[in-house]
Amino acid sequence: MASEYHRGEMDIHEQVATYKAVMAGTKWGSLILAVSILALTLWFCTPFGFWGGLIPSVIVLALGILVLRDKKGGGH
Repeated sequence: MASEYHRGEMDIHEQVATYKAVMAGTKWGSLILAVSILALTLWFCTPFGFWGGLIPSVIVLALGILVLRDKKGGGH
C-alpha cells in the first residue's frame, strides 16, 4: 500500500478552500469582536455614552476593513 502513494498527486482543492474559509472567518470575526468590545466598553464603562462608543467603533471598523480586505494582484 505504501508504494501506491505518490507525493504531490493528491487533489487538495477542498482542503485549500476550507483553509481559506477558516482564515477568512477568523480574520473578520476578530474584527467584529474587537469593534464590539470597543463600542460596548466605551458606551457602558465610560462617560462618553452611546455616540462616544459608536463613532470610534465605526472608525476602527472602517480602518479594519481597509487593512484586512483581500488585495488584488497579491499573487495568492
